[in-house]
Amino acid sequence: MGKQELQVLKGLSLDIYKNEYVALMGPSGSGKSTLMNIIGCLDTPSGGTYILNGHDVSKMEDNALAEIRNREIGFVFQQFNLLPRLTALENVALPLVYAGMGKKLRNEKAMHVLEMVSLTDRSHHKPNELSGGQCQRVAIARALVNDPSIILADEPTGNLDTKTSYEIMEIFDHIYKTGNTIVTVTHEEDIANHARRVVRLRDGVIESDKMNQTVTMHGV
Repeated sequence: MGKQELQVLKGLSLDIYKNEYVALMGPSGSGKSTLMNIIGCLDTPSGGTYILNGHDVSKMEDNALAEIRNREIGFVFQQFNLLPRLTALENVALPLVYAGMGKKLRNEKAMHVLEMVSLTDRSHHKPNELSGGQCQRVAIARALVNDPSIILADEPTGNLDTKTSYEIMEIFDHIYKTGNTIVTVTHEEDIANHARRVVRLRDGVIESDKMNQTVTMHGV
């Protein structure tokens, strides 16, 4: 901030293992958004080390960082971040375009993940022809299409009504059970209750890191 240096995260140390389902929680200003941006390779830390699936990404240049981000991380945002002129299928296939995959194969992969989120019948609809919940399903399918190491979800139900929120969290439950690693950032306790581990931040440090004893399971 000008000449003033603001330390957001203060000597924070965190291990997240394959096939964990972790919720990051904390009040505004706690550092959870900065931590999420570092985990997602959107920001690089000013000090310390970040190892992502065996790669030290904390010292990487922007181009290498963008490549590893596209390969290793699937993002799900509160605002969906879908391209309005593309169909659901084209939105889902977009990461595979950047990965250099041919059209036939990327469309097959995109349809496969749309099937996982029960949206094959809406594959040729554009975002303005879909409900909020359907748009978020498209975003989840897009996050899955590259078989990433981590699904990173930032307030994934923030723009949805309660019923739709639970439907989206059931999809995350299913994704986790099929062997994926999920990190979700949320300020909502009922959303965090779906995670198997809850990490709470306050003032740039980890306040608590506990296995969740109140896992919410629907449709089991």
